[in-house]
Amino acid sequence: MKHSEQVISKKLSIQDWQVEQVLKLISGGATIPFIARYRKEMTGSLTDEVLYEIQQLHKQIQSLNERRQAILKSLEEQQITDAELLVKIHKATSMSGLEDLYLPYKPKRKTKATIARAKGLEPLARMIMSEKVDKLNAVSSRFINPSKGVGSEEEALEGARHIIAEWISEKDWVRSLLRNIFEREARIYCKPVKNIPGDDSKYKSFFSKDEILMRMPSHRYLAVLRGEAEGFLQLKVFPDKERTFEVFRRRLIKANNEAARHKHIALEDSLKRLLFPAMETELKSMAKEKADVAAIKVFAENLKQLLLAPPMGGKNTMAIDPGFRTGCKLVCLDSNGNLKHNETIFPHPPQRETALAVKKIKSLLSAYKIEAVAIGNGTAGRETQDMIKRAKLDFGIKCVMVNENGASVYSASALAREEFPDYDVTVRGAVSIGRRLMDPLAELVKIDPKSIGVGQYQHDVNQKALQERLKTEVESCVNSVGVALNTASKELLSHVSGIGPKLASQIIDHRSNNGPFKSKESLKKVKGLGAKAFEQCAGFLRIRKGDNPLDASAVHPENYGLVKKMAADIGIPLHDMIANKELRKRLELEAYITNDIGLPTLNDILDELEKPGRDPRDNYTSFEFDKNIKHIDDLKPGMILPALVNNITDFGAFVDLGIHESGLIHKSQIADAYVHNPSDYLVLNQQLMVKVLDVDVERKRISLSLRGV
Repeated sequence: MKHSEQVISKKLSIQDWQVEQVLKLISGGATIPFIARYRKEMTGSLTDEVLYEIQQLHKQIQSLNERRQAILKSLEEQQITDAELLVKIHKATSMSGLEDLYLPYKPKRKTKATIARAKGLEPLARMIMSEKVDKLNAVSSRFINPSKGVGSEEEALEGARHIIAEWISEKDWVRSLLRNIFEREARIYCKPVKNIPGDDSKYKSFFSKDEILMRMPSHRYLAVLRGEAEGFLQLKVFPDKERTFEVFRRRLIKANNEAARHKHIALEDSLKRLLFPAMETELKSMAKEKADVAAIKVFAENLKQLLLAPPMGGKNTMAIDPGFRTGCKLVCLDSNGNLKHNETIFPHPPQRETALAVKKIKSLLSAYKIEAVAIGNGTAGRETQDMIKRAKLDFGIKCVMVNENGASVYSASALAREEFPDYDVTVRGAVSIGRRLMDPLAELVKIDPKSIGVGQYQHDVNQKALQERLKTEVESCVNSVGVALNTASKELLSHVSGIGPKLASQIIDHRSNNGPFKSKESLKKVKGLGAKAFEQCAGFLRIRKGDNPLDASAVHPENYGLVKKMAADIGIPLHDMIANKELRKRLELEAYITNDIGLPTLNDILDELEKPGRDPRDNYTSFEFDKNIKHIDDLKPGMILPALVNNITDFGAFVDLGIHESGLIHKSQIADAYVHNPSDYLVLNQQLMVKVLDVDVERKRISLSLRGV
């Protein structure tokens, strides 16, 4: 077992063999969704979340080892063979510890210490450092050398102190101890910038802020960093200076003589000029990384909930992208989301062609056998919904408000232009709104997750880490639901395990040229789709009414033979095996356990046969806001109102009340008990009844509560 794998298993509290197997599978080209679903016996049924953490920790350890090798190579080139140093470098378990060890040997730019060394003052620095020299003035006078820029005893002593300051700053134990002090005790001090530009109101709550940095909630730290970046706040981070200085005085200064006095001056210079700024930068970076992880986790959780929102399903749908002056863009879609009709109506001011708009809507509802109406929740959304309700549509037609965040991003994308080259962005946006109601997952995968609006400070966190995490989350959701091979878009297929954009295009081309796939086996005829890609993707694809009934399920083709054997063993046709639960009860699963297949896989197979190709998402339920609340001015403290969760953060949840402004349920108002993580109590699109606590019309802020409701 490699040391790195032991580190991972210890950190995640899992077995060494589990980490070893996971890394072996990943290195062999297996994806996380595939491992989580079809290799449970090999990993001990680890979840996709744990698999992702193993993958990320392994990457971090690889980066550490790569840096270790680069440092060892540099030391070798410098002919540094200190055995103790090399042992420490080999044992270093953190990047900061590794860099501390390397710092004294790292090639330096021009510093005060290097200048002093060039003046020949290093021997004097060593004498002072030892604290054993007497009559320091007499000793320092020997280093006066005007030709080298040392014109006096004080200049010689100053140069020696610069060298000592650098020596102290490069001691690995000094940096390690100071780092610990900073992590435990360093406080962040926020002050307003003088002559603040623009409106500073959103940062006033941070003026004179003072708290221990590493205890600061992630959302608050990201907020003050944004305030600093925008020029409103000044941030400083440091522990109690006098107490910290005293810790190092006791450890570094032993004598009580002239040399010790100069060493004391050098120590203070080292701490103030070199170490404190370096540790402040390092701690701020560490806190930022910690805040990024928390914010990205919140974003990923929200994205997952949004992607897995209940679909209404394949229904003939009218979708409306509302507007006032420019009118409402209206489209009619068939049950597969294909565009059948589009036009613009003007039911609202300034045109107010309401009667004409209603007449047109009713005509289209009949002509295209519309079963549901989707209305974007943006500008004029509530007014459009009220108009539709007043029109008294035929019983059975559902009218639903749909979150339109990101629809404009999709409508202007190359993908939308490729799909609808003859239509403008307004039509494409309306189509996206309608398709979101039918199947949120299939539509939202076409949009950059950052544009969907379900995170906090998504533009402030590490963009590479955010993109990678969200990509993983999208893939996890797509594969958990499964994809209909013969109707899926290229974008949806590209997120299926083992496929990607290039293979997705090849599958679409093959489907267009040869017609629908009759079986999963025929996927192997797709150009470029080899055995490995087939292994990774086949279990997540669905073929309805194909040659093999198992192709409509999540049973992997590698286990088709096993299912057929089960059916044969109890003497029934495969079709009856799938359709009849009572017949399956005859099976004794233990008889089918092998070295490769255990009870986890066997139970998964039986669960899948219970409801082949089942959608794990909840059933769609309709929702209505309070019809009397149309503007923020209509809200009064004490009101109990229906609401819909539209974003979850570390500090609470934002909810839609059916008006332009979202309300905030602070985490202190979510439950009677202490709430550490709001996502433990709430999910996106959850329907709630909330109590209005306070309404600030001027600042457009609404405070809500779930307590006692």
